[in-house]
This record gives sequence, structure tokens and C-alpha cells, in this order.
Amino acid sequence: MIMRPGQQQLLLPVSPIFMWASLVMALLLAMLPLGRAAWMPDVLALVIVFWSVHQPMRVGMGAAFFFGLCMDVHQSALLGQHALSYTTLSFLAIMMHRRLTWYSVLLQAPQVLPLFLLSHVIELAIRMVGGGILPGWTMLVAPALEAALWPLASVLLLAPQRRTPDPDANRPL
Repeated sequence: MIMRPGQQQLLLPVSPIFMWASLVMALLLAMLPLGRAAWMPDVLALVIVFWSVHQPMRVGMGAAFFFGLCMDVHQSALLGQHALSYTTLSFLAIMMHRRLTWYSVLLQAPQVLPLFLLSHVIELAIRMVGGGILPGWTMLVAPALEAALWPLASVLLLAPQRRTPDPDANRPL
């Protein structure tokens, strides 16, 4: 398929099985016993924001709430800490999904950084109300890493939807 510079490639419809499998895989990756350091990026939050931007009618606040409750139970956190954080992330991602898809993947990363930062602030505020300790300045590294991982997540999660170059010159699509 011959494309002009600056033109976006047409994507195939997303497979619901792939979409939900990627969310479950991100949940399982977040549940790995690697030790929860404050600077580690939240891969599940990244995947929830990605699918909320690209498929807002399929992955919404309900799915984000469910996965947040799963993380709360797994980490023995205050019930609703991750659920509120992920639901807020999903809501804001759905609000800005039309504007965000106009930009290239590299320009999308700085625009999702405030979402990830707000998510970590919400989790920190709930943790502090519950009597937790302040993790220090290293918690600011996690949103930056999540925003830096945005282009990689976009390439990996959109890969099954990309069309192969069509050798037929008579068909425009």
C-alpha cells in the first residue's frame, strides 16, 4: 500500500480476544512478585489508558474499576485505592481520546504524562490518609517511565491491527 508522508495507516478492527488478553497479561505482569518499588512503572495502568484511548466503547471505567479492585486485593492495599486511580485514568483517557489520536505516537507521550502523574498522586493521597509512609521523590520516576513506555506500548498493541501491504494495485484500500 503506497502512503503519502504524514498519512496514517488504516488499521484492521481490533480483536476483542487480543484486547482482553493484553489486559489480563498486564494484570499478571503487575502481579509478579518483583517487589513494589516506588519508581516501577504500572504496566496495567499503561494498558488501561491505551485501550481507553483506542477502544473507549469496549474498555471503559467499569473494566478499569474491576482491574483496580484486582490490584487492591493482590497488594492488600486499601480497597478502592487502585480502583479509584484506574477509573480516573480511564475517564480522563476517554475524555481526551479524540484529541490524542490526532498526534503522532511520540507527541502523545507527553500528553499522557499528566494522567499517569495524577494516578500516582491519587494512590499516594489514599495511602497517606490510610497511614502509609511517603515513598520519597522516586515516585515521580514511575509516571515518567510510563509515559516513556507509551510509544512501545502503542507499537506492540497496534501490531495485530496493521494491514499488510497489499500487492493489488487496483484496490485503493
